[in-house]
Amino acid sequence: MRQPRHLEGLDGLVIPGGESTTMLNLMHCYHLFQPIRQAARDGLPIIGTCAGMILLAKKVSNPEMDTLALMDIAVHRNAFGRQVDSFEAMLDMPAVGKEPFTAVFIRAPFIGETGADVEILGSLPDGAIVAARQGNLLALAFHPELGSDTRLHRYFLEMAGEYKRAKSTTAAGKAITAD
Repeated sequence: MRQPRHLEGLDGLVIPGGESTTMLNLMHCYHLFQPIRQAARDGLPIIGTCAGMILLAKKVSNPEMDTLALMDIAVHRNAFGRQVDSFEAMLDMPAVGKEPFTAVFIRAPFIGETGADVEILGSLPDGAIVAARQGNLLALAFHPELGSDTRLHRYFLEMAGEYKRAKSTTAAGKAITAD
């Protein structure tokens, strides 16, 4: 996606892992920053993984940075160390099922604080919050795409499906009203 018009008609948006500073610079360069913010405010489901979680956060440390500031979370960047400190962990995530979820962490952040409207979906045994949801926003400190467990992908697709159904219902209501 390189232009704001590419957001039109989407039922969900994935902000992947990567280099958060570069991603923010590119969002500004391509004039996507405000349109993504507005799409989120309009209810577009957004999943942010690793760097994507950083971009969703209202507050970021290590270092501080301006973000999309959509989700009421405070995130600490590179919280578990460098690339060589990457690891996997089994997470209890009742929102996606009874079986533990294998999460892959690479230079991962964690959520240090959450607002009242944020639902914590997963934490490490030491209490570090690594998965959360606030309405149409889903933030993950890890990379679900690197494992074979697709439950989080399905969870997000369900969010996108609900959004699409709501849009269809609203559009149908407007069409009926217009006649």
